[in-house]
Amino acid sequence: MSFDAGWPLILAGLALGYLLGSIPFGLILTKFAGLGDVRSIGSGNIGATNVLRTGRKGLAAATLLLDALKGTLPVLIAGLWGEGPALAAGLGAFLGHLFPVWLGFKGGKGVATFLGVLLALSPPALLAFAAIWLGLAFTLKYSSLAALVASAATPLVLWALDHRQVALLFLALAALLWWKHAPNIRRLIGGTEGRIGQKG
Repeated sequence: MSFDAGWPLILAGLALGYLLGSIPFGLILTKFAGLGDVRSIGSGNIGATNVLRTGRKGLAAATLLLDALKGTLPVLIAGLWGEGPALAAGLGAFLGHLFPVWLGFKGGKGVATFLGVLLALSPPALLAFAAIWLGLAFTLKYSSLAALVASAATPLVLWALDHRQVALLFLALAALLWWKHAPNIRRLIGGTEGRIGQKG
């Protein structure tokens, strides 16, 4: 990470990112829609995939968009202070989504916020992520596997694009994303992970 802006601005970027990233949009939207606590259904997660289990596709799409934007906005704002604060804001937003203080540090799995941070820092790498995800999702029909592979490839793509500092950040984000997907990985290994479009 570049520290050209100085520690105060870097810490400010980290704090800004965390505060915005920790907003639990999936929980807020479902409660306002009168659907109760989304954590009480499905996987108990606050992300778009679990919101979709309510049967409300619009709410799930809104959750996906807002969870991505809470990664994009703090990076763009902190980017006005320099590269270091922008990278710190991206890290903060991701940590905020995964570990929101308001929910006892039990948040989402991070894919949408990962994409939002990537959009702000390297749109070409976001396109590469999308291409990898779509290719694997359509061929293998596992959304989680597609996300895991695409996230693992992201630091390599960024390094190839000569975005070295951003690549190091996404190496850390990808490791956290894989850790949060440990249950999915176990189901993939055991052959019990649900496929895209699978009923029940």
